[in-house]
Amino acid sequence: CGRNPSSGVTVKLSAWLSKSVCDPETGRIEPNYPKVCGHQGNVLDIKWNPFIENIIASCSEDTSVRIWEIPEGGLKRNMTEAVLELYGHSRRVGLVEWHPTTNNILFSAGYDYKVLIWNLDIGEPVKMIDCHTDVILCMSFNTDGSLLATSCKDKKLRVVEPRSGRVLQEASCKNHRVNRVVFLGSTKRLLTTGVSRWNTRQIALWDQEDLSMPLIEEEIDGLSGLLFPFYDADTHMLYLAGKGDGNIRYYEIGSEKPYLSYLMEFRSPAPQKGLGVMPKHGLDVSACEVFRFYKLVTLKGLIEPISMIVPRRSETYQEDIYPMTPGTEPALTPDEWLSGVNRDPILMSLKEGYKKTSKIVFKAPVREKKSVVVNGIDLLENVPPRTENELLRMFFRQQDEIRRLKDELSQKDIRIRQLQLELKNLRNSPKNN
Repeated sequence: CGRNPSSGVTVKLSAWLSKSVCDPETGRIEPNYPKVCGHQGNVLDIKWNPFIENIIASCSEDTSVRIWEIPEGGLKRNMTEAVLELYGHSRRVGLVEWHPTTNNILFSAGYDYKVLIWNLDIGEPVKMIDCHTDVILCMSFNTDGSLLATSCKDKKLRVVEPRSGRVLQEASCKNHRVNRVVFLGSTKRLLTTGVSRWNTRQIALWDQEDLSMPLIEEEIDGLSGLLFPFYDADTHMLYLAGKGDGNIRYYEIGSEKPYLSYLMEFRSPAPQKGLGVMPKHGLDVSACEVFRFYKLVTLKGLIEPISMIVPRRSETYQEDIYPMTPGTEPALTPDEWLSGVNRDPILMSLKEGYKKTSKIVFKAPVREKKSVVVNGIDLLENVPPRTENELLRMFFRQQDEIRRLKDELSQKDIRIRQLQLELKNLRNSPKNN
């Protein structure tokens, strides 16, 4: 059993395994099903906007970040035009994350080792975090979005103040590799997953204010797939799912040692390639569903829903497993957050089910700037061409520039020869004899 500190009511978490439902209605789209397909390279990450339910951010090998508006009722045809295209990274972009409390603030991490903070109200990056020395593997926010934790290929774990870019804490993980990091709600702790020096998968718990050494480390197994952590701050539950595994492990996070208590695991013979999570307001509270995964099955290309359900006989609303939870209304505007204001998420109750509040509409800004200067650097100066036509235009411009430089060099060469002749004549003149 585990105790929910917010309610003081004991929740039987150990019974969850028998009630973890794998929905038989798996999904596979038809080959000709409409898709979002506007990028010129592989899409590396996507995230749904937490405050506008039909807005998606995506990033790609084509160095761009794009914002897509999905029409009501879903796609009827292929979508190739984004409502906003964002260029600022000089190499491919691997990660995007929406700010948890502020509308229209988006973070992107590129293979140029930079994190850009975009204000989508103006469609431009307003801050740049430039403290990493290799590829950024993961980003995670604390509850109010005032801190950003990152894991990096340079084997360092960092806690950064995003508006200033200042590194508050840094851990050099020389003996193990950290792949993923997640803030554990308001506990001021971080959890990382990675690989130990013995090449076994492990998890570690850290104090965000002191990364000199982990609070605890625990080896999981000897498999090679990445471990993806998912944390539910409402129930204090941690779910661990490995890429290529068929199981999902459950842990309870406590405030006292040993901090991390293993409970059980959901087992499935079908290995997972990846997992998505349903937002809290989309859960079936009448069935006591507290978490829902959408599992991409590796071999079959199917999407398989997996529901975590607390077994309760009563059909009434269970307030102990559904405390107030972050809702769909932003707590801050971009200008407020950028000016230094921090505010906790606006909470909502799930008792009456999800009901839309005032609809927030995404308005793409009109931009005419040909340069984007952040921290004194023009980010567009080194951005690769975006389309084939732009590549051809750049090629012809470069050819013209090469011809101009050749002509200039030829003229200078002629001038040099003339000067050499004049110097020779001066030396051979009778006056110098």
